[in-house]
Amino acid sequence: MKTATKYSPEVRQRAVRMVLEHQDEHESQWAAIHSIAAKIGCTAETLRRWVRQAERDTGLREGQTTPERERIKALEREVRELRQANEILRKASAYF
Repeated sequence: MKTATKYSPEVRQRAVRMVLEHQDEHESQWAAIHSIAAKIGCTAETLRRWVRQAERDTGLREGQTTPERERIKALEREVRELRQANEILRKASAYF
C-alpha cells in the first residue's frame, strides 16, 4: 500500500496559485489542474482538493473554511473527551 506524501504548505499554495493563474490558458480548470499536477509530482485529485479548499477559504466557493473545519474538529474532540470523563464518573459513582 502506498504511503501518503506530505507536501509543505508552501508547495500547496504555489501549486494552487499556479492553477488559478494558468486556468485561462487551458480549456477547463481540470485541464489546468491535470497539467500542473504532473509538473509538481502530485496526483490531479490531490491538487483538485487543494484548489477547492483554497476557493472555500477565499469565499469563491461555498463550504467550510479551513479555520472552521479545525474548530469543529477541536470541538468534536472535546465532546468525545467529556463524554469519556462523564462515563468514568458515572461508573465510579456506582461504587459510592
